[in-house]
Amino acid sequence: MNFRLTEEQDLLVETALNIGAKFDPDYWLKMDQASSYPVEFFDSIAAHGFFSLGIDSAYGGTPAGMMELALSMEGLCRGGAGGGPALGYLFGTLGANILNANANDAQKSQYLPDMAAGTSMCAFGLSEPDAGTNSLNMSTFAKKDGSDYIISGSKWYITNIERSDAIVVVARTQKLDESASRSDGVSLFIVDLPNDSLTYSPIEKHAYGYYKSHMVFLDDVRVPKEALIGTEGQGFRQILGTLNPERILVAAGAVGIARLAIATAVKYANERAVFDQPIGAHQAIQHPLAAAYAKIESAWGSVMLAASLHDQDANPVEVGAKANMAKYVAVEAAIEACYQAMQTHGGNGFAKEYHVERWWREVQLFRLAPVTQQMTLNFISEHVLGLPRSY
Repeated sequence: MNFRLTEEQDLLVETALNIGAKFDPDYWLKMDQASSYPVEFFDSIAAHGFFSLGIDSAYGGTPAGMMELALSMEGLCRGGAGGGPALGYLFGTLGANILNANANDAQKSQYLPDMAAGTSMCAFGLSEPDAGTNSLNMSTFAKKDGSDYIISGSKWYITNIERSDAIVVVARTQKLDESASRSDGVSLFIVDLPNDSLTYSPIEKHAYGYYKSHMVFLDDVRVPKEALIGTEGQGFRQILGTLNPERILVAAGAVGIARLAIATAVKYANERAVFDQPIGAHQAIQHPLAAAYAKIESAWGSVMLAASLHDQDANPVEVGAKANMAKYVAVEAAIEACYQAMQTHGGNGFAKEYHVERWWREVQLFRLAPVTQQMTLNFISEHVLGLPRSY
């Protein structure tokens, strides 16, 4: 399988790296410490067309596959931004991609042009406090009332909702014990924001101070039937198409963060002199960095393979297997790379001004989201190794 990049892909990566270099680690440190939203960064990637990637050209989008999205994510992170784009770009495109894949023409015409231009953002509301990884156990319910739906329930860890003009809400339209199967009876709705019946409050987090994640409360949110996305009761199947892309993009972002951390550590090891020679001359410094780098480059091969198979519309189980493997190995390798970068810096690795401690904190999230490492292993165990379902 040939992973040599095309001229257009090379240009895409170069552009991403240049943007990452413009919004360098000092910029993200400032945003993190001030808990300030990185408006300038998002304006820049919007101006360069990154939000249009993968959206139908009829609605202002640019033809692109998962390979292009993964290359963009890795380049933005590696260029200097670290974890910022990995979370922001993912959640900045997720709602639009769901609409692009499942909405009708009227909904696409209303929402997608502004989202492709980066002037509008759509949040995504799936996770719930009492459901967690077991998303089908959601309690948010959309009740028919004439030609309208009334949605009640709660969501959590919903990122960027305060910056969004709409949110895709996942809700049951049929109770779990009344559905033909666990995946039936789930529907998707597009809810315009702001809405007096939808409120939210921020959750204090370990990292990503510049992105607020919220508890969201839907208190009898009334929407017209035109807000239903796709077919009622088939919403869970409609969002399955987002699962593999999420895993691949998180893996690509993890590789980008790790490459940046290793490059930063190598620069420090060459410049920092102790006992009359650079610390990088010692194998105790060299070998952990070299080993971490080897793991990251191997993980990148897994990301490229998963993205390529996705773009070829390969067997869904095969794509799912490769996407889960890529997510698992890339995240584990990235955590190791960021840890070794901190160790290389010694005491300075604990200081915020050297940035590596922030990247280590940020990459921890990808062990948990958009799916835990344990769930990726469950998929591999069941669908690749043929072991019994364990959950």
